[in-house]
Formats: sequence, C-alpha cells, structure tokens
Amino acid sequence: MKNLLTLLIAVTGLLSVATVKAQAPWDLQKCFDYAIENNLQIKRQVLNTEYYQNQVNQAKSDKLPNLNAQVGNDFSFGRTLTFPENTYVNANSTSLSGGVSSNLTVFNGMRLSNLVQKSKLDLQATLYELDKTKDDIMLLIAAEYLQILFAEEVLLVDSANLEVTKQQLERSRQLVNAGSLARGAMLEIEAQLAREELQLVNDQNSLQLAYLNLYQFLDLPMAESFKIEKPSLPEIQANVTMMNAFDVFNNAINVRPEIKAAQLRVESAMKELEIAKGSRYPSLSFGAYYNNIFNNKDSRGFNEQIQNNGRSSLGLTLSIPIFNRFQVKNSISNSQIQISDYEYQLQIARNVLRKDIELVYTNALAALNRYISTQKAVTSMKEAFRYTEEKFNVGMINSVEYNQSKNNLAIAQSDLIQAKYEYIFRTKILDFYNGVPITL
Repeated sequence: MKNLLTLLIAVTGLLSVATVKAQAPWDLQKCFDYAIENNLQIKRQVLNTEYYQNQVNQAKSDKLPNLNAQVGNDFSFGRTLTFPENTYVNANSTSLSGGVSSNLTVFNGMRLSNLVQKSKLDLQATLYELDKTKDDIMLLIAAEYLQILFAEEVLLVDSANLEVTKQQLERSRQLVNAGSLARGAMLEIEAQLAREELQLVNDQNSLQLAYLNLYQFLDLPMAESFKIEKPSLPEIQANVTMMNAFDVFNNAINVRPEIKAAQLRVESAMKELEIAKGSRYPSLSFGAYYNNIFNNKDSRGFNEQIQNNGRSSLGLTLSIPIFNRFQVKNSISNSQIQISDYEYQLQIARNVLRKDIELVYTNALAALNRYISTQKAVTSMKEAFRYTEEKFNVGMINSVEYNQSKNNLAIAQSDLIQAKYEYIFRTKILDFYNGVPITL
C-alpha cells in the first residue's frame, strides 16, 4: 500500500509538470487582462455596444435630408402622341426618364431629438452592462486564483506533517529494533503515514482541479496552461475592522455598473414615452423634386428634350394626425408600462446588490472570527502535539493517542487556511463593491 501511494504521488507530480509549459507565472492582473481580451461573453457584449453605437449614429442621421435618384425605361406599343405635331399615330416608342428627390423633416413632435437622446441612453446602459460582465468574470477568476493559493498552502502543511510522520516512523523503527517499543506501535505509525500520503495525493488533485477551473474560466486549453504567481498576502490581525454592510451598500449604489445601467434603462423608457407622445402632434416636412424624360419618337433631339422636358418642384407637407386606430394612445400606454417595469428592475437590482453585500459582509465577519479562534486552536494544538510526541517517545502513551493528536492539529491547520482565504476573498469583494479594483 505504501509503495502504491508513493507511486501515485510521483505520477501526480510528473503530470503536473508535464501539463505546464516553461513560461513565466501569471499574476492576477494578467489573468484579468487575458480574460477581458479573449472571453466570449465579453466579446458578445462588445458587439452589443457596437450595435447600440450604430443606433446612435442612425438616430443622428435621421435628422439629415435624404437624397434619392430614380431612372425608368418604358416601352410603348400602339397609338401614341407625337411631338411636336401633337397627333396620334400607331408607333412603338421607347422613353427614358429620370429624377432626383430629397426630403427633410422640419418638425415631428420632437420625436427625432428624443430618439437621439434615447439611443444615447441605451448605448451608455449597454456600456455599463459590459462593465458588469467584466466584473463578474474577474470575480470568478479571483475566486479560482485564491482557491489555487489555498490548495498550495494546504499542500505545504501536508508535506510538513508527512515529514514529521516519516521522522517518527524512522524513530519508531529504531526503537522496535532495540526492543524498546512494541511492533504494533510502529505499524500504527506506518498506517498514519499511508493516510497522510493519500491525503497528499487528494490535495494535489484538488490543486490540479483548481488550476483546471481557472483555465476554463479563461477559456484557455490545458496545452497552454501556466502556474500562478504567489503574491504577498497581508497578515490578518485580530483587531482588524471592516466597513459595515450599510455603508458599503450606500457607496455601491453610486458606483456599481448594474445599478447605473438599470437607472439609464428607466431614463430611456421615459424618452420612449416622449417619442410616443410626439405622435400626437402634426409633422412638417420639406420636399424637393426634379424629373426629366426622353422619347425616341420625339422629333426633337436628346439635348433639346432634356432642356424642355425638365420639371422641378419644391413644397412643404403638413401631416395632421386625426384618427389612427388608437395606435398613439396604446403606444403611450405601453411606454408607461415599460417605465414601471424598468423601475421595478432597478429596485430588484438594488435589492440584489444589498442582499449580496449583506451576505458577503456576514461571511467575511464569520471567516474573521473563525480565523481568530482557529488560530488560537492551532497554537494550542501545536503545543499539545509537542507534549504528546514527547510522551509517545518515552512510551507514556500509545500510537493511537499520538495519531489522534496529530490529526487534530492537521484539521485545525486546514481550517485556519480555509478561514484565511475565505476572509481575504470576501473582503476583496466588499472592496470591489466600493469601486476598489481587485488586487493581490
């Protein structure tokens, strides 16, 4: 069993080395930069912002006059009017006509201006939604980055405990050979060593899975994997203070992109209502038109026909809405409903943010308290284990009690590491809600 576990440890280590290219470690910021540049969700959101930018451009362009040209070619058969004789004869003729027209909206109930403002609000909301998508990706990456750091620290504890057990096993073997210790005690230490070797393998697998999760969040193939850079994390002090959840929330509603996006959606819906109301008013447009025609049966030449057949027009058109099957009325009502819906969405976004902050704050405080208490427990258990080891070495206690004391210390050390990284992550999230970038 011992040989098999040793082999598993070696194979796991070799696989870990084989899957990582010889490249510089990645820090957290490099992970963020790679994700922002390559993440498909972010790329889709970027396309969405480009779409709304086009909507802004089009809304502005709708204020400009249009210009269109028309060209027609007609074939006529049978009786036709001749020029300049002005008589009817049976003849086949071909005529070529062309024209240019332009139209400009002078006034339409401020609908064009409101449409420009609405499209700008929609674009800004989409940009904030892009920021929210980036924030979500960065939070996930930070969580996995810290999970890797946690797994690596657990492995260090495993290795240290394993080394102590190996030394104790060697000492026990010498005592058994000298006849000072029962063989059963040595076998118990061997069993403890096997359990710790298995735990080391399991924790190595956890580290590999943590790396895999990070690679997958980055959409990075295993073939392009890397090792992360271990930052210098701050020491957690027992007298550390945290900003309370209420203050964090009051700051967050002013800086969080999801709240700003929801607010802009409400403003956009209000502009949509103004656009709908604008349909109640008359609209005034200016138009210009030029047309000319050439007929092959006309005795006049091409140039003469073009000079004489031209026709131009300029005019204003006033359109007065009288009855449009209640379309305007229903459009206004639907816009008012949309405003209420976006206001509800804004309130939901605020409630979600508040609940998230309260949960993160509560978990951070719990992690801090657990870290402080566990830190005391580890200190006590280290001293207890040292005393237990001394008694075991002189035969005052058996190997079962020794192993139990050692296992209790290992569990406390693991709990301490877990509380430490959970507290760090939760406080980073609280800072993030306050508009502070995540750094390690």
